[in-house]
Amino acid sequence: MALTGTLSNESAARRVNETATFFATTTLPGALERHGEGFKAAAMVRLMHSMVRYNAIRSGRWDASVYGVPIPQVDQMPAGLIPVFLMAFKMIGEGRRTFTAEERARVEVSRYRCFLLGLPEDLLADTPEGVVRMMTARNSTLRRGYDDTTCGELVRATLSAYLPPDKSFANRLHNSVERSFAKTFFLKEFLKGDRKVAEQMGVDVTPRDQAIFVLGALGITTRMAAYKLADQVPGLRDAADKVLVKRVRGLLKRYGHAEFTSDASKYKPTQGVAEAA
Repeated sequence: MALTGTLSNESAARRVNETATFFATTTLPGALERHGEGFKAAAMVRLMHSMVRYNAIRSGRWDASVYGVPIPQVDQMPAGLIPVFLMAFKMIGEGRRTFTAEERARVEVSRYRCFLLGLPEDLLADTPEGVVRMMTARNSTLRRGYDDTTCGELVRATLSAYLPPDKSFANRLHNSVERSFAKTFFLKEFLKGDRKVAEQMGVDVTPRDQAIFVLGALGITTRMAAYKLADQVPGLRDAADKVLVKRVRGLLKRYGHAEFTSDASKYKPTQGVAEAA
């Protein structure tokens, strides 16, 4: 979107909500079966990526001899495996080399979801060392560099996007809290706490943002622990599952209906391409 002139707060918000919709949908019971909701969503995402890939090339700003094919299937690896990679990296640091049954389940769901997004099975490692090695190898192929007119705009548009469905007071408050959490998470997990780099990107993380992050993380961790405990109690397991499914359905309603489309009429070719046309 940054390359083709279609990036804005509105389009960034739509893409964020569509991405959240896809991953949330795939967690529903039966969603990844052949005719399930998640399976169909994966097919729509791949079709949308093909459309964007075509228009990125024709924009005149994408040099395939330098950057390769835009949005290659391997780019779905970090999107689908970041949680698993972080888990595997932590495990290796702790000296563990084998997934527990619960960790294995998370790994296999992520691997299959990536497979539906187009990754060949050869790129989907199933051991902690393999996951870390494969992700590191993928990252090593990336061209070093940071272009503020594309990368910077993408970061700023994404972190400043208004995601709720309306401008009610409750939703504006929710958006403010979520934005503070996102900025701090971005600083901690992707910039390793480097405030100088964050400022260069236009991401200002305040003490208020950090306080909200701590409180939010505490609330999330507490809820996750409660659901994990309920999952181990036969009388509570089914009830907890129903509550979680209802919460996911509520999130999907909040995100809105995902179109997973790309409007070619809004792409803006560079001057040279426009003149040639």
